[in-house]
Amino acid sequence: MKHLLSLFCLLSLCFSANAQKITGNYEVPDVPDWAKNAVFYQIYPQTFCDSDGDGIGDIKGIISKLDYVKSLGVDAIWFNPFFDSPFLDAGYDIRDYYRIAPRYGTNEDAKQLFEEIHKRGMHVIFDYVISYTSIDNPWFKESCKQEPNKYSNYYIWTETNWVDPPREFAGQFIKGYAERNGQYMRNFYWCQPALNFGFANPDPNQPWQLPTDHPDVVAMKNDLKDVLRFWMDMGCDGFRADMAGALVKTRQTRGNEQFFTTNENATKLFWREIRELLEKEYPGSLMVAEWSFPSDALDKCFHVDFFHWFNGYNDLFQKESWRILNGCSEGHSFFDKDGKGNITDFLASYMEQYEKTVGKGYISLPLGNHDNARIANTRTDKELEIIYAFGFTMPGLPFIYYGNEIGMKQLPTSWPQVEGAYQPRNGARTPMQWTSGKNLGFSTGDASKLYLPVDPADDAPNVEAEEADPNSLLNRTRKLIALRHSEPALANYAEFVPVYAEKNTYPFVYARAAGKDVVLVMLNPRAEASEATFEINTKFCKTKLLAGDKFKITHDKKTGKVSVNMPATSYAIVKLQ
Repeated sequence: MKHLLSLFCLLSLCFSANAQKITGNYEVPDVPDWAKNAVFYQIYPQTFCDSDGDGIGDIKGIISKLDYVKSLGVDAIWFNPFFDSPFLDAGYDIRDYYRIAPRYGTNEDAKQLFEEIHKRGMHVIFDYVISYTSIDNPWFKESCKQEPNKYSNYYIWTETNWVDPPREFAGQFIKGYAERNGQYMRNFYWCQPALNFGFANPDPNQPWQLPTDHPDVVAMKNDLKDVLRFWMDMGCDGFRADMAGALVKTRQTRGNEQFFTTNENATKLFWREIRELLEKEYPGSLMVAEWSFPSDALDKCFHVDFFHWFNGYNDLFQKESWRILNGCSEGHSFFDKDGKGNITDFLASYMEQYEKTVGKGYISLPLGNHDNARIANTRTDKELEIIYAFGFTMPGLPFIYYGNEIGMKQLPTSWPQVEGAYQPRNGARTPMQWTSGKNLGFSTGDASKLYLPVDPADDAPNVEAEEADPNSLLNRTRKLIALRHSEPALANYAEFVPVYAEKNTYPFVYARAAGKDVVLVMLNPRAEASEATFEINTKFCKTKLLAGDKFKITHDKKTGKVSVNMPATSYAIVKLQ
């Protein structure tokens, strides 16, 4: 914490006061070649496209829209879980790891989907959900039996229902569920029993806390490796690991209190095993983590880590409680027209992780996902374009959530709560909006059958209308993705240098550099003009506007000082020449 505070002071005081050295040096991480400069598109299967009119998206519907996905300029797709499930948590509660949920199609349909993706020159990763399963999973059903069997220790069970677990596990165990005289540890919802990756420091007085090398724990991990092999053999190019850092458990002591947490070091050992397996058996495969602590996730484990479960991410897009519609946040987002946000809060956390992981892997700052409110909540297309300019010019591997490219809105708090998706998640999982016709082109079925209702607004954005408008958000998003691919200085691995970032001040200016190629990105989401003066050590004679809005710039070649004046609600991506 002391380190973060000192870094925060450095960021807020020094970015504009001293020249930030742009070297043009960069390290390309050890990631598969196809992913070194990739952009990903996230598809939520339930609500992307319904091919049979039952109101739920499916694999054949996705196949029918692959040309559209390809047209965005993305390189790969990540699918949320498509496995057989009772759907108490939207498919994250997996009943059968080896079977596509019948509502989506069959395993043969999935194989065809992967083949069609590859035909279009794209890659595909699946959701590897292994920290828990459904209560309906056959492994768990067997573990519920009182008589010991192969699966008894695949999940974390106490010896008896009658003795409460230690205080550090308060609220984590479910009593009285099965014939087995024990309590199982839940993960998030009660219906998601935690798989047993063992304890890093098992309590000798609690024999149910098995060590990480216990034969039953090892057997469970080997079964999960076979699950991975099955989907890689089916045609996947890698995976995104749900709750990647929450596998091995541990006890920690703080003062006189003990508490329960996960053990990062022991968890890393498992993921290193997985990486070794992929490198040996499936070279060229990609590992993406939902860990949100890159210095751990990228420590010889994953190639990419989602860095979105930290306050700095909320500082960017959704700090206000009315943005996420559940009253949990306070303060102001940086990307807001009111201009009350603070970019240095984000940078304090981001730079600390970025500097530790350069050359080791990629940090991902997703442009929305299934767990967060839609970025478009109360924002105009222009405001969204500024956010996307940020997302597609930052280092790391970008992910964009389906529908965000057309500006789909976050829908109301009164929307149905479906399959464990409570606000704000349900309002961000509504059907993709393809046309202005029936059900906005998502399904031919009756509106009452839809997984979630479609946006009822008369002006709800849709693909068909935006395809026809050269200046639509959809087409501006395509241009930003194409620009990222075409400019060496915007590559995922190119150097990143903040050059102007002051507390409670706009604009935010940073440089991306690769060799002699240098690009400045200037962002002013505030609804007022903003100006900045800064020094850079790169010599240039002129600037070329690659994307964005016209702005004023002066450059003192003797001192290296640059002054810019940005119009209200504007951005500029500028190449120095």
